[in-house]
Formats: sequence, structure tokens, C-alpha cells
Amino acid sequence: MTDPGAAGSRPRAAAVVIGGGPAGLMAAEALSTAGIEVDLYDAMPSPGRKFLLAGIGGLNLTHAEDPAQFCARFGDAQAWLQPMLDRFPPQAVRDWAQGLGIETFVGSSGRIFPLGMKAAPLLRRWLQRLRSAGVQLHTRHRWLGWTADGSLRLASAHSELTLRPSATVLALGGASWPQLGSDGSWVPLLAAAGVAIQPLQAANCGFDVAWSAHLRERFAGAPLKSVCLDVIDAHGRVHRQRGELVISAHGVEGSLVYACSRILREQLAAGGRAGFTLDLLPDHSALRVAEAVAHPRGARSLSSHLQSRLGLTGIKVALLFEVLGKTRILQTDLLARTIKALPISVQAARPLAEAISSAGGVGREAVDAQLMLRAWPGVFVAGEMLDWEAPTGGYLLTASLASGLAAGLGARAWLER
Repeated sequence: MTDPGAAGSRPRAAAVVIGGGPAGLMAAEALSTAGIEVDLYDAMPSPGRKFLLAGIGGLNLTHAEDPAQFCARFGDAQAWLQPMLDRFPPQAVRDWAQGLGIETFVGSSGRIFPLGMKAAPLLRRWLQRLRSAGVQLHTRHRWLGWTADGSLRLASAHSELTLRPSATVLALGGASWPQLGSDGSWVPLLAAAGVAIQPLQAANCGFDVAWSAHLRERFAGAPLKSVCLDVIDAHGRVHRQRGELVISAHGVEGSLVYACSRILREQLAAGGRAGFTLDLLPDHSALRVAEAVAHPRGARSLSSHLQSRLGLTGIKVALLFEVLGKTRILQTDLLARTIKALPISVQAARPLAEAISSAGGVGREAVDAQLMLRAWPGVFVAGEMLDWEAPTGGYLLTASLASGLAAGLGARAWLER
């Protein structure tokens, strides 16, 4: 990787990719495999920072579910992303990893991981392959937009340089985890250039809940396992998913909450209120719960009764007291109904900087079928810069790779035209 300090212009490269995340690296690969000279610039000291972070708990590459269901996870953006996902589906992600010498496996949840579970070996081999293909990597260079004559402006620690490539791919990410490079600073630059952009919002994020001081102090960080979450979307459809979430000092987070973050965000935008219900005992019928709650408890405390009859302990019992209070929880019918549908009201999404990913970005009307900006011929956009979102589970990375490939192929076709 280079970090030259000389000011001015560099010799013209055929293609420039700005952004060293998965989408940018995939675009660079699509270009370089066709023998096209590529310079890749990234603002961070090394590429793939967020990619590496994603691999700390086990790198989720993609998902093994039915292709139609996989694509449906992208909601309103499915029709837009479908051609890209058809070109680079989950199996292609596995084949790509295998081509780098990384074997994959399907976990019990259907999620696909590399055998070693880590991102570093895959990224290291990928960068080696790109260098071997002639891609020049330049770190610590931040994109500043365009000059009056349409040249790219890039700033390093020592200077500013201008470039006039024949094709440019922008893959600058969204605005989640800005300390890793995706800070959304490109938004005003593109907006000023006449590109339609939807505001960036938190996706796959936690939400604030007005917990009591007792619940925050006693149970912040407690996992809530083996529950079902039900949430109603804007069309009145009930979405039900089983899994777990975490009670935080601020509210709720975790995979179940992330999966419904878009619906909750839309509820808040529409009416200022949002929420969902939790089935604390999804393996128990409502009748069984009602009978257990109504069973005489004698001298036992209610907590002991719920534990012995239903196995309810810890945070689940605490949530029942939090929602019902010490008086209403003694109403057996109400308690039984609440166990099967405990309401949680959320107040706001957590800040975008804390989110796993972001929604919003460059709108589909701003690009053509090859992801080229209509306002800037020869400039292509990929990854989280585009206005789409998806739940965690391999969908985010697969779509980033697929859109990076699409932008790279689009730039390649532009150069060959």
C-alpha cells in the first residue's frame, strides 16, 4: 500500500475505486480481471476495517435459505437488487471464498461461515490476489469530491491530489460505525453534484425503551432467549420471528430487534409511537399457560410459582413485573395473556453511529441499470451507499459484494465502449 506525500496529479489510471470495503474490493476485482489498470483509495490506514470487525464474532458470509426467500429479505429494494443477486447469489459467495482457499460451512441457523470463522485470513488472501492482478492500493486518502473540470479530489495527510480516470467506482459505505471509515461524509458531496439521496438512517439497530431504574440496574445486558417477537407493519401484516434479544440500559437490541428495525422505524415516523410483543413461552400453548398460572400456589411467592409451573425465571419474570406492576400481575387472566404477548413500547432508534448498517443513500432513480450515476457519466456507486437495507444473517455482505461486482462490471463495460 502506498501513502505518497507529493502534491499534484498522478498519471491517469483507467479506473479508480474509492472505498476499500467489500463492495469496493469486489469492484476492483471485476475491473482488474479484465486487465484494466485500477487504483483503489481508502481513507483508513488499511482496507476492510468494518469487514474485519464483522468477523470478530464469526464472519457471516451469506445464507443458505431458499433463493426466493433470500431475495425477499430486501423488501422494497428486491426488484432493484434482484439482477445483481442473480448474478452473484449465495452459492457464488461460497465459490468466491473457496477460490481464495477458504472453505465454508452452513450453521444450524442456515447462516454460512468460513471454517475458521474469521475475516482476517479471507481479507488477507483477497488483498494478495488483487495486488497480484495489478491493483494499486492507496491508504489514508479521503475523497473530497470533484474539481470544476470534473477531476477527483483526494486528500492525504501531506497533500491534495487530483485524478481524471476514465471510470470511477464509489464504494464509501453508509454511516454506521464511522470510526471504521464509513462516516457518510460523501452525502453532501453527491447532493451538491445533483445526485438524489435518501437521508441515512439507522438500520439493524437497537431502540430506546423507558425502563424503570430497577430493571436497568438489575438486568442491563441480560439476554432474553427462546422468545418470539411479533410486530405489525404498515400494511397490517404480522411478522413473527423466534430468537433472542438483549435488554440494554437504553432499551432493547440484538438479532430479533434488528430484524424488525425497519418496521419499528416506520411506525415511529408515521405516528411517533412503535412497539412489538414478545411471547415469552413460544413452546407453550395459551391454554397451558393459563392453566399453569391459575393453579393454586399456596404459600409460594408468585415468582416461585411461575418458575415451578412454567420455568419462568430472571429477566422474563422481571419484565412481567415491569409491564404489569405488583398489583395487575396478580390478575391471573391478564398475567397469562401477557406471558404470551408481552408489550414493549420503543421511543426512538439508537444513534446511527451505533447501528450495524444504515438505510437510505443514493436512490435507484439516480443510477442506471449498471449503477452509473445519471448525473455523472463514468461514475458508478456500490455497496451501502445505495438506498437498500437488509437484516443481519449474511444478506448485508452478499448484497454489498453483488453490487460491487455490478458496479465493477458496469465500469468495465463503460471503458470497453
